[in-house]
Amino acid sequence: MSLPPGFLDELRGRLSLSQVVGRKVMWDNRKSNQAKGDMWAPCPFHQEKSASFHVDDRKGFYYCFGCQAKGDAISFVRESENVGFMEAVEILAREAGMQMPAQDPRTKEKSDRRDQLAEVMEAAVRFYRMQLRTGAGADARDYLFGKRKLSEQAVETFEIGFAPDGWQGLWDHLRHDGVSEELILAAGLARASQKGGKPYDVFRNRIMFPIRDGRGRAIAFGGRAMDPDDKAKYLNSPETELFDKGRNLYNLAPAREAAGKGQPLIVAEGYMDVIALSEGGFTAAVAPLGTAVTEAQLQTLWRVAPEPVIALDGDAAGLRAAYRVIDLALPLLEAGRSLRFARMPEGKDPDDLVRSGGEAAVREVLDAAAPTVDLLWRRETEGRVFDSPERKAALDQSLRETLKRIPDPSLRYHYGEEIKRLRWELFRPARPEGKRRTPWRRDAPAPASPSAKASLLASDARAEEHIREAVILAAVLSTPEVLDTFDAEIAEMDCADATHSAIRDALLRAMPAGESDARAAVAAAIGQSALDSFLSAPHLQVVPCLRQPGDAEIAALTVAEELAKRNAARGRHEAETEAVEDLEAHSDEVLTWRLRQASEDYARAQRAAREDDREFDTGANGARIDRGERDAFAALMETIRFDKRRS
Repeated sequence: MSLPPGFLDELRGRLSLSQVVGRKVMWDNRKSNQAKGDMWAPCPFHQEKSASFHVDDRKGFYYCFGCQAKGDAISFVRESENVGFMEAVEILAREAGMQMPAQDPRTKEKSDRRDQLAEVMEAAVRFYRMQLRTGAGADARDYLFGKRKLSEQAVETFEIGFAPDGWQGLWDHLRHDGVSEELILAAGLARASQKGGKPYDVFRNRIMFPIRDGRGRAIAFGGRAMDPDDKAKYLNSPETELFDKGRNLYNLAPAREAAGKGQPLIVAEGYMDVIALSEGGFTAAVAPLGTAVTEAQLQTLWRVAPEPVIALDGDAAGLRAAYRVIDLALPLLEAGRSLRFARMPEGKDPDDLVRSGGEAAVREVLDAAAPTVDLLWRRETEGRVFDSPERKAALDQSLRETLKRIPDPSLRYHYGEEIKRLRWELFRPARPEGKRRTPWRRDAPAPASPSAKASLLASDARAEEHIREAVILAAVLSTPEVLDTFDAEIAEMDCADATHSAIRDALLRAMPAGESDARAAVAAAIGQSALDSFLSAPHLQVVPCLRQPGDAEIAALTVAEELAKRNAARGRHEAETEAVEDLEAHSDEVLTWRLRQASEDYARAQRAAREDDREFDTGANGARIDRGERDAFAALMETIRFDKRRS
């Protein structure tokens, strides 16, 4: 429906934003100034203890400095109540005492229809609750209070009832109260007979759990069978004009309120798990409605809390359910919006854990909840053997394809970094007992003077990379303590020289504790003469860490600097290659000519630099930097950037 001009302005003018927000938060009186309309509270949209949520009553806007939520009274009601725009306006209009504008006939008819169905559902809730107190509900009471150990308060809070074992118990009751047959059928409470008889109740001989939407309206039921031979242990209402099982969650409204007060938002499997968690003090618990978690439900969960905890049963089925959630969530993840997974002890669900261990046991499991990336890694590696290059490559390919599904580039990068760490932990050699990581200061002065190293580096890129690898390996040989710090980077260092590769592999396998152990391990792998030849190379004679073996600080700084320079050189050449390949796809002849000219200038500058050694600058670690090459490459990249913008 459309609203007349000025209606929303009048609505906002009649309401105090602090009154609207005040229903959901506890104000921080130390920071707030009510006289000036300057109010502060913990944010109701994400879990926090500090008061970072600010309400400016004079301007009618709120802003959270934690999660960046912002808006006015209408947007606050939309987000906090999980309702649409018009529903939020209706809620505020009732609070302000304003009459909503007349709806168009079709919209009004639909709204009235939903109100009628909701009234029928409330009548059914009352009937089922009453039946639980009768003689027909004796077995159901024994199950709830005896076997499940629920309290009277829990049964009242969750409005649990009982559907008697008859074909028309609810039907006859509602018809006696004047409810039309069509409304009963449309609410999903009865089904039409296929044999021409009276419609019959959907729920019979079942414990009944009312399902309410985010506004608290009864929209459906879940029923647990009392007959052990019933094939459907749990049965939900069919989808109706009120009920879409893929968009709703059991216990959503109370859970949203509890999460706003700092409770962890827990996603359990079923109704009894939610009730048991609430009984145990974890009142921000919800459950999907007879199906796996859907995309719409994930979006609803993230509107309540940025990192819901998926509570898994401690069995294989629980893990499979978690993997399905991960596949669904990956394309939806973004910074500040993720999932964690808490696995129950083997053979237990949340209900079992609450009854056996109480709040402390549940808290321990929640505190150990794993991030999404850990479950993703477990799925890709558990039960598999990676004893060949082909199997390792298959793992890498599978992980790459999986991570491509994360749309946020920053988040995808951090997932990749964590996967890289886990991959190294899986494939790295075992460490000797008692091995400790040697700390070193990153702000320590450079270990060698620039002049000492300037003459060590060859002019071409291949020779330069070869020498850097030799320096890195020599530093580790002299002071193996640094291997703990750089093991992942060194493992990924693909050496073109076979001797370097053998030295690297020997060091990683042995993880030696001292210089003598390191030399012995390498000598066993490549032979003593090959080791002596490696260490006697002219370019290693002035490396400081070989002169001062055991100095972890100097060795670590040397390795860090050489790794950084090696990676930077590789990155520069890769960037140039990618840029050239990209530009070759263009058909602009002028662009192609300019690129050719720039490339030729670049090549001439390289030749000139090699002929005149004076054209080199010196880096912090003594590395020689070709000024001509640097300037020509900068010109080339500027040409590329200009012409890419032009094209």
